[in-house]
Amino acid sequence: MKNKLWLPGLLSFSMLVVTCKVVQQAPQDSAKNTAATDTVPAFVSNPSPAQLTPEQSLKAFRVPKGYHMELVASDPMIREPVAIAWDGNAKMYVAEMDTYMQDADGSGEHDAISRVMLLEDTNNDGKMDKSSVFIDKLLLPRMILCVDHELLVNETDTYDIYSYKDTNGDGVADQKKSVYHVGKKSPGNLEHQRSGLDWNLDNYIYETVDPVRFRYTKNGLKADSLPSGSNGQWGLTHDNYGRLFFSRAGGEIPASGFQINPVYGGLEFPDQYSEEFNAVWPIMATPDIQGGLNRLRLPDSTLNHFTASNGQSIFRGDKLPADLVGDYLIGEPVARIIRRAKVINTNGKLRLENAYKQQEFIASTDMNFRPVNTYTGPDGCLYIVDMNRGIIQESQWTPKGSYLRPQIERLGLDKNIQHGRIFRLVHDGMKPGPKPHMLDEPSAKLVTYLDHPNGWWRDNAQKQLVVLGDKSVVPMLKQIASGQQGSLAKQPSALGRLHALWTLEGLEAIDKDMVLMAMKDADPQVRRAAVVISERYVKQDDDQVIEALRALKTDPSYDVRTQLVLSLHASKAAKANTLASEIIEQSANNEMLVSAQKSLLKNDAVKTYGLRLGRLEPEDRKMVMAGANTFKTLCASCHGPDGKGLAVGGSSMVAPPLFASKRVVGDKDVLIKILLNGLSGPVDEKTYPDVMPSMAANDDEWIASVLSYIRYEFGYTGNFPPYTPPPGPRPSGSGPPPEIVKRRGYKPFVKAEDVKRIREQTTGRTKAWTLADLEKVGE
Repeated sequence: MKNKLWLPGLLSFSMLVVTCKVVQQAPQDSAKNTAATDTVPAFVSNPSPAQLTPEQSLKAFRVPKGYHMELVASDPMIREPVAIAWDGNAKMYVAEMDTYMQDADGSGEHDAISRVMLLEDTNNDGKMDKSSVFIDKLLLPRMILCVDHELLVNETDTYDIYSYKDTNGDGVADQKKSVYHVGKKSPGNLEHQRSGLDWNLDNYIYETVDPVRFRYTKNGLKADSLPSGSNGQWGLTHDNYGRLFFSRAGGEIPASGFQINPVYGGLEFPDQYSEEFNAVWPIMATPDIQGGLNRLRLPDSTLNHFTASNGQSIFRGDKLPADLVGDYLIGEPVARIIRRAKVINTNGKLRLENAYKQQEFIASTDMNFRPVNTYTGPDGCLYIVDMNRGIIQESQWTPKGSYLRPQIERLGLDKNIQHGRIFRLVHDGMKPGPKPHMLDEPSAKLVTYLDHPNGWWRDNAQKQLVVLGDKSVVPMLKQIASGQQGSLAKQPSALGRLHALWTLEGLEAIDKDMVLMAMKDADPQVRRAAVVISERYVKQDDDQVIEALRALKTDPSYDVRTQLVLSLHASKAAKANTLASEIIEQSANNEMLVSAQKSLLKNDAVKTYGLRLGRLEPEDRKMVMAGANTFKTLCASCHGPDGKGLAVGGSSMVAPPLFASKRVVGDKDVLIKILLNGLSGPVDEKTYPDVMPSMAANDDEWIASVLSYIRYEFGYTGNFPPYTPPPGPRPSGSGPPPEIVKRRGYKPFVKAEDVKRIREQTTGRTKAWTLADLEKVGE
């Protein structure tokens, strides 16, 4: 069976070694902007895995004309960097995964010897010149966030988060306290665990993977559940208006979760970016791809599709060209590139589009360039964390017998370890901004930064004000939120008003009058924020607030209308539900509004039925639940309640196991035939004491419901253990293994019309099927 769906890192279909051959550079279409520079590295068809010096790495970048890269820090000051965070005075904390893939087998990976480094630029030249080991002996730290004078840290294999503080100023943490404690081991491959700790505009701290977000309090982090789950894998960011942007390398998805906040459920559109957007354009051949030869573009042997997208950011600085502000940036460390995408809002629905035609924003010919995170910095420039190493895949995908292992050994990629670089992208003629001193300034001064042109300053001033809890600045904040100049040097911008409003919310100093006033703001994003904040009153069925929301029913911004639908759902009152229905009815052709409403209903279903059942469409859920009742009362006595078979009194199983059976996940017509006419004879070379009887006396819907439950519960839908590629080669061109096909495209549900069709085809048959009979029919 041919199939074009692939999961990165899970495919091992060939032991062929990529041949080192000279190829011609693919022609570049210049219909869009190009990334041409005055001095561009030529395409490299036979890249060297040799470790480059930082100076050599700088020469290996291709960036747009007018831009250039600068080195901020490198080994030996740092090694294996994966994430950075700045405190309010621009001291940089660097999380290192010092044990990550130190050989192709991942030996010693879970030894607790990783670090968080503290770096400083003491002479303001943009390069770090002072360092100390802030925290030592950690297990692969993965999330860090500066809060006032403390650093919040989460390590791999745990949900727990600790706060670290240096109380004597020597650059080493000497105080540790728990701020979030679960106390159990976090399962899974380290690539599939959480990342983030992103303090968003709404004063919630978000992370990936886990269905939770946090509010910072003096007593620690207060968790708030996200019923439909979070999103993403490695990387999380937000834009000027608090939209969250996730990505999922495991599904080859470079961006997701950006249509609505996950508290309202999940919403994705199949066309939120095009298939063309998935193509990547390296400037060097890419021999070390875990997807096998199918992931190479001919004739230049470059990676042809996102496979390891991560470390995304929305650029929000003020010291690079203005047309970059608001653009989505995401690294692809296998391709050695960073994508730049325009975020296009059409009637409330967001869509991403590559800023260049068949080119990338940043690309490198350094084979060890591994961009794993990007950030807007305090100086208004773009920062890039380069792990700078040979292997960038976890050991699950590099075992002996895998496609990738020979490439690692041939190129010696396992030898390139314990390096790391942090770069910043600057622009000719634009001087990076000054260093902040927020930790040393009074609250009144911090308020003025809420209108700063650099989003990093706005975010961190808001965060610091909320953490300090100083309500003496509330009158100043109200002035700015209402559009008055107050303590600012000029009339506040829309972004300044927006941050002032959310700072009031974070200080618990917001009031109804402020919210009602903000609903009338000239800027749609301020109005949208006011709608979000109004949910505290909507939940109380406040008539005055709901009437004020009614006044926004025909708001010219679909962002505002969409938020109305989402926020009105907080009320169970008829008037709120009626208003939401009116908004959707008057814009029935708006895909965003209609889809947002469906997401809310599905989110409600998740709250009622749990995540697995709640995500199903109502018709499918009804079918599965009906089938579950039948299975548990009838079928479980032979097949076991968990579908793994049942042995009584030490005897052999009375019926074949259903869990992950190749027939359960195979052609549903075969299962329908078995239920209609029964099954006899050996099953998978085993003989069972009883024959599967015919269930034809039951109606079509009954049979469809039982099979829907069996295929949903015991198929490849989260219950099946992770796929590990078998040793040995898979023939070239054979396609992905069936396990992968089923995981990506498996549709478990059986309809009554399916049963009716098979019943008509087999009319007159009274004899039970054997597997041999069924195989002959399928030939």
